[in-house]
Amino acid sequence: MPGTDPPPAPPARSTPPATGLLSEGVHTSARPGTALLRLETTADRRGVLDGGWWPRSRDIAVELPGLISVLTEHIGPVVRVGLDSAAWDGLPIRLVVDDRVVHIDASPVADDTVLVTRGDQDLFSLLVVPPDTPPDAARSAMAQAARADNRENAEHILAVTRAEPTDTITEDRT
Repeated sequence: MPGTDPPPAPPARSTPPATGLLSEGVHTSARPGTALLRLETTADRRGVLDGGWWPRSRDIAVELPGLISVLTEHIGPVVRVGLDSAAWDGLPIRLVVDDRVVHIDASPVADDTVLVTRGDQDLFSLLVVPPDTPPDAARSAMAQAARADNRENAEHILAVTRAEPTDTITEDRT
C-alpha cells in the first residue's frame, strides 16, 4: 500500500579503518629496491612486536627514510625512532624525511628492535632482521614478528628462524 512501505535502505558503503589503523588483512610491498617491511594488520596489537623490518645495510641515513615514508603511509606521521646504537653506522640525532623532522633516540640496548613513535605516545615495536640474513630466514622472522598472537621477543625469533647474518647474500630479497 502506498505510503506504508518502509523507506529504501541506504546504499551500502565501505567503512574505512579508523585513522592510523592498518586495514585488516592488507599486505603491501615497499617500493622495489627498498628494505622489506611486514606489519601486523590487526587493530588489536596484542603481540610482543608489531612487525618486522629487513634493512639492506647498517647505514641508517640510507635505510631509515624509506622505512619512515612507508610507515607514514600506513600509520600516520612518525615523530621519533629508537634504535640500538651498536647496530647502526653513523646515527644522527634527527633526520628530515618527507619534510618532517624525525628525532632519533639511540642507546646500546642490543635487543634487535626499532621503536617507532607516532604522535605523542603511540609506540610500534619492529623486529630488525640483520641486513645480511639469508632471505628465507629473514622472511620467516618477519612473518613471526607480524603474527597477532606472537609472544616471543626479537632475539628469540631471530634464533629460532636462524635469521643470523651471513657474509654474502646470494638470493633475491623481494
